[in-house]
Parts: sequence; C-alpha cells; structure tokens
Amino acid sequence: MIKVLGINGSPRKGNSLFLLEKAMDEAAQVDTGVETSIYSFTGKRMAGCISCFKCGDKQGECIIRDDFQELREMWIEADVVIYSVPVYHMGMPAQVKAFIDRLGNSTFGRYQHLFTEEAKLPKSLKVIGAIAQGAHIFSGQEHTITDIINHAVIMQCIPVAGDMWEAYIGVGGWTYNDNSRKALRERESEADLDLQVAIRASRNLGRRAVELGLILQAGGLAEQERFKDQPIYRPFLERVKGNRI
Repeated sequence: MIKVLGINGSPRKGNSLFLLEKAMDEAAQVDTGVETSIYSFTGKRMAGCISCFKCGDKQGECIIRDDFQELREMWIEADVVIYSVPVYHMGMPAQVKAFIDRLGNSTFGRYQHLFTEEAKLPKSLKVIGAIAQGAHIFSGQEHTITDIINHAVIMQCIPVAGDMWEAYIGVGGWTYNDNSRKALRERESEADLDLQVAIRASRNLGRRAVELGLILQAGGLAEQERFKDQPIYRPFLERVKGNRI
C-alpha cells in the first residue's frame, strides 16, 4: 500500500483544491494499493513556531495545541505528499509556512533518541510534489514551488515534478485575475490552453509521485537487511514495512 496525502494549503476550498483533486484522482489510478486522503487548511488553526525548543524535550510534541498535531501525524505516515497552495505575496500562505516550520523541529525531536551521538534528522524518503496557483500568469508560482522543494530536501525527502514540458519543477496555474474560488472549475470545459496544461501537469504529478513512491518502497523492502541497523533509515523502513501489510 502507498499512502498519498494531498494538502490543500489554501484557507478556502477553491482553486488549489481543484488542481489537487486532479493530482489525487490520477494518483489513485496508478495501483489498487494506493490510499489517498486530502487535508485542507480551511477552518484550521495553525500557529507559528515560537522557537521554544520544548519539542526536543518532549519527543517531538509541540506545546502549542492546535491543528498541527493532526496534520503532523498524517504527514509522518504518508509515503507521498502533494502540496497545492495559492501564491501569497510571492510565496506560500502563512498557515502552511507555520506548519512546515513546526514540522521540522517536531520531527527532529521525535527521532533524536535514535542517535547515541550527535542528533540527526532521519531520512524520511517521502516523495513530495508541489502545485502552486496565482491570480496572474507570473505572480510567484515558481518561487512558491521552489520553497516547497527546499522543504522536501530539508526534511530528507525527494521532490518530484510531473512530465516535461508541462512541469519543469512542479505545477503552476493561474486564475486569470479572477478571485472567485471557482475560477478554474468554471473554466474547465473551455478550450483554454493554460488551464488544460495545469490540469495535465497536475495529473502527471500525481502519477509520477506514486510511481516513485512504489520504487522507493520496493527498494526499501529489498534492501532492509542492509540498512536496518542504521538509525537514520529506521523511520523509512518502519513506514514502508508497515504500509506493506
């Protein structure tokens, strides 16, 4: 089984969710063992990290009690994570950035007991894909996608794009300067090249992310004897073995 988590990083259920659903629909068709779920930031409370470092003393538990804990557990259990976010001020929304900031520290604290010497962040080896849509055709989509790729690398994960030429580093879309949450959905039936490219790219991203997840899972299972005594791979091996059952 491959667990795919789609994260709608918008505070509303609109255009980011529309493109995410395209990716998730395609992901589900790759294999009968694909399990998909979508988490939406709509109505959620996600405070920023206050850099208290208490999560290091509490095995990764954050002292701020809000919706972070729910999404953190879903993220940790997932083999594939696809973020779909609107562009805010040339970047991701504050809520998503707050989650990512806290996730890094929380994960570090969660696994530091595995290491007898200097603490390290284990190699999660999840597949992470990025979709970003803005109001305008050039409004920060690539900047936002790059931020998510950097997040993937820092978290010891593997970023994936869709297929060339539609997606170089991720999926970029725009809403034609329409602020409606249904801007893309209402244009879907039109023969609009930009939107059709964004839809194809989203679908390809979903497919390639799951395919790479399957490759990583098979490799982890095949080489588990080689890496089982290395703490840095333990969370990855435990996840792929657990999801295989």
